[in-house]
Amino acid sequence: MPRRLRRILVANRGEIAVRVIRTCQRLGIRTVLAAAEPDLDSAAARLADQTVPVGPARPEFSYLDTGRILRAAQIAGADAIHPGYGFLAENPELARGCEAAGIVYIGPTGEQLAAVGDKLNARELAVRAGLPVAPGGYLRTPAEAPELAARIGYPVLVKAAGGGGGRGMQLVREPAELTAAVDRGMAEARAAFADQRVYLESYVERGRHVEVQLLGDGQGGVLHLGDRDCSVQRRYQKLIEEACAPGLDADLRAAIRTAAVAFGARLGYRGAGTVEFLVDTAAGAAYFLEMNARIQVEHPVTEEVYRVDLVAEQIAIAEGRPLRPELARLVPDGHAIECRINAEDPARDFQPSPGTVEAAWFPAGDGIRVDTHLQPGAAVPPFYDSLLAKVIAHGRDREQALDRLAAALRRCEIRGVSTNLPLLARLVDDPEFRAGGVPTTWLATRGALAHD
Repeated sequence: MPRRLRRILVANRGEIAVRVIRTCQRLGIRTVLAAAEPDLDSAAARLADQTVPVGPARPEFSYLDTGRILRAAQIAGADAIHPGYGFLAENPELARGCEAAGIVYIGPTGEQLAAVGDKLNARELAVRAGLPVAPGGYLRTPAEAPELAARIGYPVLVKAAGGGGGRGMQLVREPAELTAAVDRGMAEARAAFADQRVYLESYVERGRHVEVQLLGDGQGGVLHLGDRDCSVQRRYQKLIEEACAPGLDADLRAAIRTAAVAFGARLGYRGAGTVEFLVDTAAGAAYFLEMNARIQVEHPVTEEVYRVDLVAEQIAIAEGRPLRPELARLVPDGHAIECRINAEDPARDFQPSPGTVEAAWFPAGDGIRVDTHLQPGAAVPPFYDSLLAKVIAHGRDREQALDRLAAALRRCEIRGVSTNLPLLARLVDDPEFRAGGVPTTWLATRGALAHD
């Protein structure tokens, strides 16, 4: 029987906390914000019905402390927790802790989170579900690397088994570079994830990062809401995302979507999730990369073209409701593109730029959406992700969406901290990007564009 949720604890901060709270308000659900000290007077705290302090600024003593988050939910009488993205959003222990405490976790089961959180295990699951994977394998010891790399063929990637976001990832083009790269990858993985396991995978020179948005109700229903291209990246961090992926072969697009649904069905997946693929444009092939078992930063572009509220769908699934039949009949309407505005200084090799926001102004207009938590006087602490806002443009086609986005970026203004706004404006106007289908290496090859 579905369980109506009445009070949700939002275990996150920044724009995603604001985003979740606003959907809850629309649904008539009361919200409680779990806030660290720097966020007690944030926009999310002002919007929430209640705020519960969860500790000091450093995330390991607040947002990453499972016990504190669970106690905050119990103190507030919340009947559910929404983890947003980042922090504990893919932590199996939080999901299991919720179950033990009789609190609804708005996301996958603890077992599903554990299954896809380990990249090696997820790779095996993908193989069993019939998905293609890039040539590669696990390194039980660093000594195995030369033989495995030779079998795969250079160039190869060293990748962390226990996490993502580019941490632990090393590109190796020559055998002489391999040992040092494996050592660096293991050290980074150990520092980031407390798990030094790494594996090798074939590197695709002109690959595109294409992902498929899934919804699963945990009752056998799994469907996709199209695909997104997230290939404009800097150091493996996404900067621009769009739906649907431009210039993708129709058969390959259909195959990727079908494969993603097969993977979700194999898991009996519950909640919103994204199955990520590396598309080899030269070979016309796609390989499974990983699954992100949460809402994604870039989810608004899917919402704009499918006219759906993914957070509302997450909540409905958590209440025990089957997927709405009309979701399977949705088709994309036009095109949407998102830019991430970060507090970072391009003139100083994109170092984070903490400080106080003196002023923030974002444009309104047809097809423009801005997701942000900024307000005058808002603090940008040095402890968290540097994302300040997302500017999303929707149009009848990609050209109109790009024109609207370019105009919107020119009218954005943020004072008090350095941002990547000038870079984003140049990228959106660049002829190669405008042509569509750039590979993940594109921005790295455009050094002057990135630093002018």
